[in-house]
Amino acid sequence: MNKRTFLNLFSAALASPVVAPLFAWVANRKLTNWAGNLTYGTDRLHEAGSVEQIRSVLKSQDKVKVLGSRHCFNSIADSRYNLLSLKSMHEIVALDTNALTVTVDAGITYGQLGPYLDAKGFALHNLASLPHISVAGACSTATHGSGEKNGNLPSAVAALEMVTASGDVVKLSRQSDGDTFLAAVVGLGALGVVTRITLDIQPTYAVRQYVYRDLPLAQMKEHFDEIQASGYSVSLFTDWQKKRINEIWIKSRVGGDKEFLAPAEFFGAKRATGNLHPIAELSPENCTEQMGVPGPWFERLPHFKMGFTPSAGKELQSEYLLPRRNAVDAILAVERLNDQITPHLLISEIRTIAADDLWMSTAYRQPSVAIHFTWKPDWPAVRRLLPIVEKELSAFQARPHWGKLFTMPASEIQSRYPKLEDFIQLANTYDAKGKFRNDFLNTNVFAR
Repeated sequence: MNKRTFLNLFSAALASPVVAPLFAWVANRKLTNWAGNLTYGTDRLHEAGSVEQIRSVLKSQDKVKVLGSRHCFNSIADSRYNLLSLKSMHEIVALDTNALTVTVDAGITYGQLGPYLDAKGFALHNLASLPHISVAGACSTATHGSGEKNGNLPSAVAALEMVTASGDVVKLSRQSDGDTFLAAVVGLGALGVVTRITLDIQPTYAVRQYVYRDLPLAQMKEHFDEIQASGYSVSLFTDWQKKRINEIWIKSRVGGDKEFLAPAEFFGAKRATGNLHPIAELSPENCTEQMGVPGPWFERLPHFKMGFTPSAGKELQSEYLLPRRNAVDAILAVERLNDQITPHLLISEIRTIAADDLWMSTAYRQPSVAIHFTWKPDWPAVRRLLPIVEKELSAFQARPHWGKLFTMPASEIQSRYPKLEDFIQLANTYDAKGKFRNDFLNTNVFAR
């Protein structure tokens, strides 16, 4: 099936607002992730609305995994035994205007948090491509947005609270807990059940979003640094064909030090004359407003609106983060695979992310570039292709996104994380019997 035929089959559904919550499913129907590529290994789903209810579940069960907003494409949150949902724990706990922090329940999504903060005159430093994801799930897997100077989403975490396997409530903060805190923020669900998170905030701001079409690949090669520095957050979208970047999305803070002036031509790319979807064949109706129309940060930093199906809906995703200094070489290495990639691809996105000190973060101590693939929902074909992509990126010490699809051997993944042994020791301290471990973690993190 070619890309146009595939997209035509789904275009009608994608143009309609999402009616059912992402957590809803029909009785007697298997529980799946949002994209439908993963059926969870159990239908034993416990729901908790308080710390006491969480402790009760942990006391009664030997194996438990917390299920977030179900936006992971792999089995990092899967279980063959018990799943625990915190979807009803979605309150704003405290807004501290002096410390510039907000404390939230773990089940809240960025789409719920953004409007509240903005109404109070505050903002987060960054958001991911879609606002549908939960704060706790995003931070636990090192999910990110974009920006040369912007750290990923967990880099905003100032403190967290979790319930350990023994039922103890542990509170950790950046200010007081040093290495233990740096290990726990991107905890991969291996340390405990995160119940509350405190995030750094800042005064609210507006953003303009501009899109450019058809950037010559040669211009990308020569001017990648300037392109990435042109906005507060910049994304390049490509199908790896025709020696060009299909679209550049530039998000610029209104009134910022380097507000983007949006010339008609930008390194050979032409400014769009109407709103676009990253996948050009799809309607832009579910995308955030473009054309330089200013809007609040939470309505511009994501690519997709909260009330609509994000991305292409039925899809697979893979992503690899590697050192920022290798960005152009890595992009060109993938581009050489264009004829192998394109038949199975919907679109790729390229972004940059600032370094952080979080032990299991994909941007740990290295400014990073992320090369993302949104694939057609054909896992057998994608599974055959991923080792080829990973081989091309192996020279750059690529780290796969913890919540997306990869085939990289565990030994390679583990070699990319200098603090892995220390993380394992901490996990053994908080969860000596492996209550929170599953097949994914046992294979990719704990197997030595």
